[in-house]
Amino acid sequence: MLELQQLDAGHAPAVLAFELANRTYFAASISDRGDEFYDQFTDRHRALLADQEAGLCACYVLVADDGSVLGRFNLYDIGDGTADLGYRVAQQVAGRGVATRSVRELCRIAAARYGLRTLRAATSHGNAASQKVLAKAGFVPVGPADPASLGGKSGTWYQRDLTAG
Repeated sequence: MLELQQLDAGHAPAVLAFELANRTYFAASISDRGDEFYDQFTDRHRALLADQEAGLCACYVLVADDGSVLGRFNLYDIGDGTADLGYRVAQQVAGRGVATRSVRELCRIAAARYGLRTLRAATSHGNAASQKVLAKAGFVPVGPADPASLGGKSGTWYQRDLTAG
């Protein structure tokens, strides 16, 4: 059984293993994070937890029974009742509805725990899988995304009103 858990310090080794195991898979549809991300992972993880503690973001991991991480689901730029959503799932569970279920669950958490009213997510035009996840999770396209926020790729912003039931 998979469980969406709020990110904590104990998740660091499993998150790094997830990122490394899926690096090539992720790079096929989104910009690669570069070697520096992996080289400085421990410091970045600590900084992310500090940002989470400060209320700037809310980070979640999808954890399997064996403790391995199969997905990351993050709310960032939290403020004024809104946040941006970012997510990625392991290749081994892609196409099985895991991302859609987890995004839906995070939408519920965003409204109930953080009082958010609106979530936004950007995806590139070439990332059909992410577009499907967002549509199935109740997001609608609202306009073009700046290529700078998508690693130089053109794309679309999607939005979901969390107060609409």
